[in-house]
Amino acid sequence: MIRRKFLKTSAITAAGLLAGRLFALGDAERKRRRPNILFIMSDDHASHAIGAYGSKVNRTPNIDRIAREGVRFDNCCCTNSICAPSRAVILTGKYSHLNGVIDNGKRFDGSQQTLPKLLQQAGYQTAIVGKWHLKTAPTGFHYSNVLPGQGAYHNPVLIENGVQKKHAGYVTDLITDIAIRWLKDRPGDTPFFMMLHHKAPHANWEPDEKHATMYKDVDIPEPLTFNDIYESRTDQIRNHRLHVGPKQWELHFKRFGALPDGMTEQETKEWVYQVYMKNYLRCIASVDDNVGRVLDYLDEAGLRDNTIVIYTSDQGFFLGDHGLYDKRFMYEHALRMPLLMRYPEEIKPGTARDEIVLNLDFAPTLLDYAGVFVPADIQGRSFRAIANGGTLDDWRKTMYYRFYEVAFGIGPHEGVRTRSYKLIHFLYGDEGWELYDFQKDPDEMKNLYGQPKYRELVETLKSEMDVLKRQYGVSS
Repeated sequence: MIRRKFLKTSAITAAGLLAGRLFALGDAERKRRRPNILFIMSDDHASHAIGAYGSKVNRTPNIDRIAREGVRFDNCCCTNSICAPSRAVILTGKYSHLNGVIDNGKRFDGSQQTLPKLLQQAGYQTAIVGKWHLKTAPTGFHYSNVLPGQGAYHNPVLIENGVQKKHAGYVTDLITDIAIRWLKDRPGDTPFFMMLHHKAPHANWEPDEKHATMYKDVDIPEPLTFNDIYESRTDQIRNHRLHVGPKQWELHFKRFGALPDGMTEQETKEWVYQVYMKNYLRCIASVDDNVGRVLDYLDEAGLRDNTIVIYTSDQGFFLGDHGLYDKRFMYEHALRMPLLMRYPEEIKPGTARDEIVLNLDFAPTLLDYAGVFVPADIQGRSFRAIANGGTLDDWRKTMYYRFYEVAFGIGPHEGVRTRSYKLIHFLYGDEGWELYDFQKDPDEMKNLYGQPKYRELVETLKSEMDVLKRQYGVSS
């Protein structure tokens, strides 16, 4: 505890000295030294549908460029795998129970402290373009142009600084057009922070004309766990409505008409998977093209070297893994987020890190890079030193996850994850437990909970979960 307090004090002192050095400089020089920040986030983009993460189903050359020219995080996780809560965590650096958005039904309190507000107060020009999805108007931004709710893929309405306007075109292209236009027109003597949030590849997976026939004559490979029968698992993974197959078709593909007749249950599942994945990947292809457009603009405008570029998603997503789609569960494909980061002035190209970082850490990390003091009530921690190639001996070894929503037959659950093990406790249904060993079972196929030889490990992980809940102020 003494050592941890010393390290924290040292970090705060170092941050204070950095801020002091920055403010000792002339105003123009201080502004020049602070990096611009471009935060690109898609919706439901699974890590395993990105080339840099070894995708077997698609290619993403422009997103991969960020990894090639920067750092890839292999253990970035979300604290609550659902859209609005993850966005609130990113904005505040606080767990869902503190920022108030525990599920998609809650409204975000825009009066609270947020990352854009803190950067704005420090002299940054702030903007958000694209998906917002927090039920209240954006605050802390000099410019906002956001989709209402989920928004539409084709000819969407966008709300520009409070004024609604319908646009002709495809949403991913339009969001990028607006973002580049703002970057060109912004005041050039101050650093910028832009949140560029794509709707894609969220359901209902509607591609643009350019990519409409992509994969037409290709069979997308099924994941190895596609026909998982859930042996040894609790009932929760069986008793919900997010399995690939007829129910998915009914929820998301009615526009195509009825399912073909005469297929077996397995044939139907495989057929729906192909429709699902091809449309999902077509939407990602458009995102990738538009990421390339923004990166090219930074090059052309001379902004490349002094701009932090981040690519991430609000959470992971099931791509037929365990026969599922969507997110919500603490299983790895939904829990793990892509996180790629480029900053030529500090980050070595082509690096990868396996420390556990969280969406909780995004706000303090970006404040750190900007030379802005990180408020004590932010629960995340800056991973700048890790991104820059260093090590932190006291970095977290375990993360805490908490899901609150009740929808599609999935309910609240919590758990802890290390780099070797994961313990999940379902708080609904049979209130069962599941334990997985990543070293022996990276696909999470065998629940080890209840086996005598893992009893001590389970008790250790339960104790660690209690510690983390106290640390983060989780009362139940």
